[in-house]
Amino acid sequence: MQLGRRNGNPEARMPLMDHLRELRKRLFRAFLGVAAGIVVGFFVYQPVWNFLQRPYCDLPSAVRTGGEGCELVFTGIFDPFVLQFKVAIVVGLLLSCPFWLYQLWAFVAPALNGREKRYTYYFIAAAVPLFLAGASLGYYITGLAMQVLFGFATEQMTAMITITNYLNYMLLMIIVFGMGFVSPLIVVLLNLMGVVSQAAIAKHRRIIIFVIFVVAAVVTPAEPLSMLALAIPLIVLFEIAEVFCYFNDRRRRRENPYADLDDDEISPIEDDGTSEAELNR
Repeated sequence: MQLGRRNGNPEARMPLMDHLRELRKRLFRAFLGVAAGIVVGFFVYQPVWNFLQRPYCDLPSAVRTGGEGCELVFTGIFDPFVLQFKVAIVVGLLLSCPFWLYQLWAFVAPALNGREKRYTYYFIAAAVPLFLAGASLGYYITGLAMQVLFGFATEQMTAMITITNYLNYMLLMIIVFGMGFVSPLIVVLLNLMGVVSQAAIAKHRRIIIFVIFVVAAVVTPAEPLSMLALAIPLIVLFEIAEVFCYFNDRRRRRENPYADLDDDEISPIEDDGTSEAELNR
């Protein structure tokens, strides 16, 4: 039965409804994995929240509240539950990421060839440590950024930060820095797939640097420390990605001298010494 179906469908294409059923199955399994991780997140909520709260508690007491306490206030009836639920979601997504990433990979993999599959393996292997490095930097910068921002307060002001406001700010910094550190890896992946060349990156280098500073200024708080802490590492990572693309393009040209030609571009004809009269014979 399978052999006859394969002979009648040599490219093993699936109808649209089969794709939708497969997507529904993968999403349901991914949801179950995330739900299991969220349950675990409720049990480890307190140590995780203490870890997230530490940058605020490490601030000098005069900067933080004017006293010795390290309390965050809440103004809504459901704020404590919402806080615990958000922390549990973050923990659940992190704990179950190998499972839901595999479900995503299992859905996309049949459409990829052997080389593209190998590139995605490299991408995932490099993306995880880059994201963790960026998230760690964002976690560290959060305390310094708050110290700078709270420095504008006068002696008559007392900081009363809500738990919701603080958690949203902390998660924003961690996610932005983590995803920012992964973004140069996308350039490398596109270069390996032949979509982006090093020449194109070099041509638009100034625009890329300008966009990095603009994005860093928009997604981080309104102070220069966080912006520079995100923009400078991103520029360095993009330069490293460009160097990789340069050597990869050189390797591709050595293997195939016509690899960089457009589809409508005429390839050069090598002169082998044959005269025009001999060609007309």
